[in-house]
Amino acid sequence: MTTDSSARDAAEAAARPASAAVEDERYARQAVVASAIGYGLDGFDLLVLSFALTGIIATFHITDTQAGSLTTLTLLGAVLGGVVFGLLSDRWGRVRMLMWSVLLFAVFTGLSALAVGFYDLVFYRFITGIGIGGEFGIGMTLASEAVPARWRARATSAVAVGFQLGVLAAALLSAPIIGVWGWRGLFVVGAFPAVVAVIMRRRLPESPKFLAHRAERGRERPATMRSLRLLVADPATVRITVAMVVLTSVQNFGYFGILTWLPHYLATQLGLGLTKSSLWTAATVLGMLGGILLFGQLADRMGRRPAFWIFQAGAAVSVLVYSQLTGPTALLIGGFVMGAFANGMIGGYGALMAELYPTAARATAQNVLFNIGRGIGGFAPVVIAAVSATHGFGFALALLPTIYVVAFLTMFSVPERRGAELS
Repeated sequence: MTTDSSARDAAEAAARPASAAVEDERYARQAVVASAIGYGLDGFDLLVLSFALTGIIATFHITDTQAGSLTTLTLLGAVLGGVVFGLLSDRWGRVRMLMWSVLLFAVFTGLSALAVGFYDLVFYRFITGIGIGGEFGIGMTLASEAVPARWRARATSAVAVGFQLGVLAAALLSAPIIGVWGWRGLFVVGAFPAVVAVIMRRRLPESPKFLAHRAERGRERPATMRSLRLLVADPATVRITVAMVVLTSVQNFGYFGILTWLPHYLATQLGLGLTKSSLWTAATVLGMLGGILLFGQLADRMGRRPAFWIFQAGAAVSVLVYSQLTGPTALLIGGFVMGAFANGMIGGYGALMAELYPTAARATAQNVLFNIGRGIGGFAPVVIAAVSATHGFGFALALLPTIYVVAFLTMFSVPERRGAELS
């Protein structure tokens, strides 16, 4: 009897950890998928704006620089949204704020379809940006807290893949949608994510890491600005925070500088037309997908700094080479390679910042620092348009490699924390 009881107890004890491990793995998958979907909706929204620019210019009779400012203002809204949703996520939870950020951007994306002039469209895009601002940081935080340390860069890279799938969908669907409904139809389609947000919130539990941190605090709520102050807590943290702002600014400046005007450049200056420019842009986005997946593997196996250095050097070289290409085949292949290096790093920032900042400030760090980079990088479409007006898009593109050199040097200020447990 005693032997049977002992055996049964031993079996139950062995089963509990296995069951817990399965449950943890299931939650990790749910968290990564939900985060990838939320970030994917961002990608779709931002690229359909690029494809809508030609129609918007014709409808409202505005200049290329004014049209480029729509992307810039969307990204400036994302800076505000990053601060607001980052603070709220560290105070009230990741999943709840992820839902509200998706809802906000979906509603105002839909309203963009009803714009009657340039200035109300500017307003809609700015509020859309506030919603967009919450999704990168919350999603990356949720994914990084859900998986074991050895998979962290691959998990955050998977979230970044979601963004590129949204971009790819926009690249493939924009031309057919414009052909049937015009540029306004793109924003109508972009409003559907509100449904996804509600489903996502109902099915996904809160981050265990956040719940454990809240349990340690008891009933006490942190001061609203406490998580923001933790980003500049001491000189070493200030140095890391400044470095992350530089890195995220370079990442976003290069990305939006390339993709905002790439469809327009391929369609008009190189004569590929709307349909071909969509396919050639899709090839660049496929390169980005491959680069993100490769980066996640390298960052988890080699370390964060070596992976960033490889991709920053590759971005500088590939962007410079692409700026000199003119043949359709060369542009197709070159775009794939350029996309892989220029945006392959995007998922790495999620793992990097998760390891550099504590749970009490993790979502704030992810949202604020990445979206400051978005705000600074958001000037790229305007800068590229201004330079292109006098020197051509190819020349403007050829200037971009200098920013990747700056990022390469900045990585010396960022500690290597591959495999570290989150504090």
